[in-house]
Amino acid sequence: MKEYKLKINGNDYAVTVNEVDGSMAEVEVNGTPFKVEFEKPIKKAAAPVAKPMAPKATPAGAPEVKVTKPAAAGGAGNAVTSPLPGVILEVSVKVGDAVKRGQKVMVLEAMKMENVIEATADGTVTAIKVEKGDSVLEGAPLVIIG
Repeated sequence: MKEYKLKINGNDYAVTVNEVDGSMAEVEVNGTPFKVEFEKPIKKAAAPVAKPMAPKATPAGAPEVKVTKPAAAGGAGNAVTSPLPGVILEVSVKVGDAVKRGQKVMVLEAMKMENVIEATADGTVTAIKVEKGDSVLEGAPLVIIG
């Protein structure tokens, strides 16, 4: 297991590479699990260097990667996910709150703009996966509504 602290486009990321097997790697970015597929198998001696998070083209010679978005945590309920990478500015709900579809649950700063994150379904907040100030990637689960 290797751990990296990275700053990408001004956002801090804690990356843990858990397991590499051939052309597949299991990584966690700020606690969110991802399965990463490399174009070519990686030798055991060479650990992958957090290339899955690069938002633009990879440098010449670097392996091309394909990132699989994480599944909804817990399996039960609807996950409200981040529509783009950014930083959580505000958490407007707490566990146990009843929410309606379209209700504001968070505010996400991305590309110098504040984006209101809304509930995707009616229900009760069963889990909050992030805190104010956390950096998140696109597709990361933010809130689980049961």
